[in-house]
Amino acid sequence: MSSLDDLYRRVIMDHYQKPRNKGKLEEAEGLTINLNNPTCGDSISLSLKLEDGKVTDAKFLGEGCSISMSSASMMTEVVKGKTAEEALHLAQVFSDLMQGKPVDDSLDLGDIEALSGVAKFPARIKCATLAWKALEQGIKQGEQS
Repeated sequence: MSSLDDLYRRVIMDHYQKPRNKGKLEEAEGLTINLNNPTCGDSISLSLKLEDGKVTDAKFLGEGCSISMSSASMMTEVVKGKTAEEALHLAQVFSDLMQGKPVDDSLDLGDIEALSGVAKFPARIKCATLAWKALEQGIKQGEQS
């Protein structure tokens, strides 16, 4: 195993064992999207607060594997403060990363890059993208209200 793989594994486990932004926003503060992956049992409840076209807060609750829960933790960190458009772009970049497609090196993906190895395991891609699908749904829902 390469030292980079080992570093990525440590980053993933750190987010899994000490998730960032775990919790739920008050209903009056934002909207909640609930998704699950029936093939593996992962579930997520993502709370988003959108103000003036920006993601001002994001929290999640859920159960699932280390890939699913660490991805949710990383996602909530990276989208806070982003415009809805920027957050949706990041979701597309993450989807490309999970499919093994080349991504723009100039983007600062932060810890999310640690999940790039998931592309080698097709059965785990849905685990990694669950929180991101919830984000996409939440932003679209928020833009309609």
